[in-house]
Amino acid sequence: MTEQPRQRGLMLEQALDACAKGHPEGIDAILEQEGAQLLGVARRILGRHDLAEEALQDAMVLIWRKAPQQNRGEGSARGWIYAVLRNRCLTLLRDGKRLASLSPEDLTRMQEARQDLLPDDGWKLLAGTGRLGECLDALDDPSRRAILLAHVAGYSHGEISARQGVPLGTAKSWIRRGLASLRECLS
Repeated sequence: MTEQPRQRGLMLEQALDACAKGHPEGIDAILEQEGAQLLGVARRILGRHDLAEEALQDAMVLIWRKAPQQNRGEGSARGWIYAVLRNRCLTLLRDGKRLASLSPEDLTRMQEARQDLLPDDGWKLLAGTGRLGECLDALDDPSRRAILLAHVAGYSHGEISARQGVPLGTAKSWIRRGLASLRECLS
């Protein structure tokens, strides 16, 4: 790992520490360093710029509030920040009122963008160099991919089954066994 990504990770950890202590410059540092990428991820998930901006703003509020609860030993600061954003985006997706105004073409475009959310090795950037990255790397590829599709891209077990071309029970088993292995590895 080069110094630049390590340095960026340390800067994000310091920014989260500042947020946990109630210093607003922590949010400023996160937005300065990762704002454009966060907005891009939100836009890919939601398919609309206005909703992506709303999700990013909501995520920053959640990060500000929950920074003291972030457990450094369970993954990188960057991974935690992106997980907060992802969860906020998925909440917005579930909120049908906001999406009711979308055309069928927009909904199709959103689904296609969601499929590209997890490039083959993109999980390594999200997990960082901490224990979570090591534990994910130790999983077999089908289990790791199924877990990431469920917990990063927000796919249901049925969608994962169809996407991976396996029976539903197989997809569920991959996720269950993979999560058990992750729990054991992280403890």
